[in-house]
Amino acid sequence: MGVYPVVLSQAKFVHRDSLKYPFEERGLQFGDGIYEVIRIYRGNYYLLTEHVERLFRSAKAIKLELPYTKTELTELLNGLIKRNQMTEDGKVYLQATRGSAPRDHVFPENLTANVYAYISKQARPLNQLEHGVCTITERDIRWEKCYIKSLNLLPNILAKQTAKEKECYEAILHKDGLVTECSSSNVYLVKDGHIYTHPVTENILHGCVRMAVERFSEKLNIPFIEEAFTLEDIKSADELFLTSSTSEVLPIVKVDGAPVADGKPGPISKKLQAAYEQDASIQTETVKQ
Repeated sequence: MGVYPVVLSQAKFVHRDSLKYPFEERGLQFGDGIYEVIRIYRGNYYLLTEHVERLFRSAKAIKLELPYTKTELTELLNGLIKRNQMTEDGKVYLQATRGSAPRDHVFPENLTANVYAYISKQARPLNQLEHGVCTITERDIRWEKCYIKSLNLLPNILAKQTAKEKECYEAILHKDGLVTECSSSNVYLVKDGHIYTHPVTENILHGCVRMAVERFSEKLNIPFIEEAFTLEDIKSADELFLTSSTSEVLPIVKVDGAPVADGKPGPISKKLQAAYEQDASIQTETVKQ
């Protein structure tokens, strides 16, 4: 995927090749930071407000003082798209760390956060949306504050890599058989016309697309139940799907080699994906007016 050359760093727009931080950087040495991945459709952000709000929630959770207000950061991100003359589908990676200082576990005093963001192209997963994807299950070995979108992703990376090695798209994580989420997405089970998903607690990331799916479900009169399901429940599920900013509303058709229901994308996941596409289209049109 191509990367656009202009990067937002410390409220300045610079060429990506000139971006440098000291080697004693707390994000690099401690994972002491947070991030967001924001979807772009045809050069316009989707769910930007939700992502900015979540970044600030994560910052508060790790006692990180961001150098911008929500409004200022939003304006800077919009400026990043304009500077790059972005008109395609893509994404923005946005990261904030506690800053650069001599290595010490304790927070350094009077330290300014390092903040940067860059744009890259991101094609939509059209083939997977049409046919669905295969997944595996893995034990959830992450820490107890997964609601923070932190840089500490090693358990997620290992789960995702295991899925790839088994020629699967994602890894469904569970604690003693109780499903939490996936390595980089939220996951949902459909049974008898009802959607089930893990409640919003500190054990999962409250996904921005998850928020949108809950909104879509209400409009479509589909019961959205925040109740965790089990690995055993998957065996009798009518449908299974996952959501994220890059995956959209993606049907799961196979888990650990076994088909979900008839092994084809189900009607509810299709309805939600249609609602997602309509919502994204409406928002981009609104921005352009």
